[in-house]
Amino acid sequence: MNIEEIKNVIPHRPPFLWIDEVVELTDTRIHARKTVSPDLDVFRGHYPDFPVLPGVLQTEMCFQAGAILIAGIEPVEDGQVPVVTRQTDTQFRRMVRPSETLDIEVELTERLANAFYMKGKTSVDGKVATRLSFAATAAPLPT
Repeated sequence: MNIEEIKNVIPHRPPFLWIDEVVELTDTRIHARKTVSPDLDVFRGHYPDFPVLPGVLQTEMCFQAGAILIAGIEPVEDGQVPVVTRQTDTQFRRMVRPSETLDIEVELTERLANAFYMKGKTSVDGKVATRLSFAATAAPLPT
């Protein structure tokens, strides 16, 4: 999947779209990528003398990959958006720096009705940067 195909299945848009491409998508797993541009505005204020991608943005990459995975299983209905309802067991294991490419992998571990439970990780050159477990569901848009 390229950027345009990704934008067709999740509501996120630049500057808060954190997936560049989907490499693999199955019924239970997604592998996506994001190359971290050195020009990102976040680097002006997050350790400007030693720019590091915030961990919260790495978790967001997993959340967005999870939303793409869910959309492949059960497309979100009109008037709803995918939302994260829980995040647990988060570990930040490696700093991510400008110009690095993250591999983003999310696996569906359980589904209960419209709740999707997933495990995710980001890595650079095979070294884990972030691990987490999270749950997501569809929520109605405000009227």
